[in-house]
Parts: sequence; C-alpha cells; structure tokens
Amino acid sequence: MTYLLDTHALVWALTAPEKLSARAREVITDLGNELAVSAASAWELSTKVRLGKWPEADLLLDGFAAHVRRLRAAPLAISIDDSLAAGRLAWVHRDPFDRMLVAQAASRGITIITMDRAIADYAVSTLW
Repeated sequence: MTYLLDTHALVWALTAPEKLSARAREVITDLGNELAVSAASAWELSTKVRLGKWPEADLLLDGFAAHVRRLRAAPLAISIDDSLAAGRLAWVHRDPFDRMLVAQAASRGITIITMDRAIADYAVSTLW
C-alpha cells in the first residue's frame, strides 16, 4: 500500500519517531509499504523555517532529498492537475500545503499519514 506523509509526520519520522502514533510508526517502518513525500512538504518546511515558525526543521532543509530517501520514500511532484484540484477543494482547510496533500492523495487513491483532523474532513483516507 502507498502512504503520503504529512509534513509533521515526515519531520517526526526523521527526528522524533516517538511523537508518531504507534500505528503511523508501524506503517512507516513496514518495508511492504510504499511512502511518498510531496514537494509541498519541502515548500512548507522551507517557508516555515524562513518565517521562524518551525526553526527546528532547519536541519532537514540541507540534504532534504537524502532525508526522504533515508525513509525509503519517493518524492511526489506537484502537477498542474494537482494544483487545479487543490484550488477547487471546499474551503474546509485553509492551509494551502495541506490542501495540496489532499488533492494529491485523492487523485492517486492513497492514504495520508496525518494527525490533522481537518484533513479527515475531506473525502480522502487518513491514518494516525
């Protein structure tokens, strides 16, 4: 099965796996699962570090692709169709990064690993 890591799940998987739920840790470490990390997460991390909202994530920016590979995750590019879908989503969640993750997961039929309850309000599968 394929899972898309929300940005906080990605950061915790790399820096503080004890913050993940037991189920999320199990899924992430199961070699039978495929993991994906959206380009939106790289964008979100670099933006929040620049704004001073997530300074501890700064250590992940250099070598970001290598960190993603360390998790055995595949990078997930943002397509034009993803962008259009994210823009058309109902205004349940105002965060543009999370809206992109929802659009990507919905179009590909994959589950998002997230603790964000607002994401679960969309017609997309979530796991925490």
